[in-house]
Amino acid sequence: MGRGPSIEARKNASDAKRGKIFTKLIREISVAARAGGGEPANNPRLRAAIDKALSSNMSKDVIERAIKKATGELEGVEYEEVRYEGYAPGGVAVIVDCLTDNRVRTVADVRHAFSKCGGNMGTEGSVAFMFKRLGVLSYEGADEEKVTEAAIEAGADDVVVYPEDGAIDVITAPENFEAVKQAMEAAGLAPGYAEVTFRADNDIAVSGETAQQVQRLLHMLEDLDDVQNVYSNADLGEAG
Repeated sequence: MGRGPSIEARKNASDAKRGKIFTKLIREISVAARAGGGEPANNPRLRAAIDKALSSNMSKDVIERAIKKATGELEGVEYEEVRYEGYAPGGVAVIVDCLTDNRVRTVADVRHAFSKCGGNMGTEGSVAFMFKRLGVLSYEGADEEKVTEAAIEAGADDVVVYPEDGAIDVITAPENFEAVKQAMEAAGLAPGYAEVTFRADNDIAVSGETAQQVQRLLHMLEDLDDVQNVYSNADLGEAG
């Protein structure tokens, strides 16, 4: 009878995954601090990046070093923001947001992922018009009426309830995200997930082999060190 991976192998895989997450978080902290300064109280993007890092159990020392490198107090690498767009199999639109210190490497890696998985890269703006940028605060198992009342009071744009699993999304304009998040937390409603993100106006349903190809592409892109976020309009159904 075959045996599964050893405890050491599972731990190494877990550590590697954690390392990739930390790499992406540190880059976001660096770019946010360089763009808006190293003081979180005056830099909403940096504050959001720090919150995300702390929720992933990154130490305050590591966060502080990343900020100091970005603001010139310590020597560090300078990253730039780059966005690529394209199509996955089935006509699924994909946006890939990157932070990189080497554009040539990054575009080659992203193009390779698209071509390897049956997709193709497009020109700037080729799919972005299909998405809206918005803030999302997600709740599971929370009282719908309480969340709705607090969201209205906080100035949120919309509340979306998913009856199938009882999840609730509070939707905000990106510029109001931090204020709404703070107001919801002050009302005793800390979200399980909160982020400024892209959401598609309409999803495209894919199934079977096409859905598996799309999922493979999205995973391959997300696994690249230079990629921070991947957005698509795929409705993957039961692709597994």
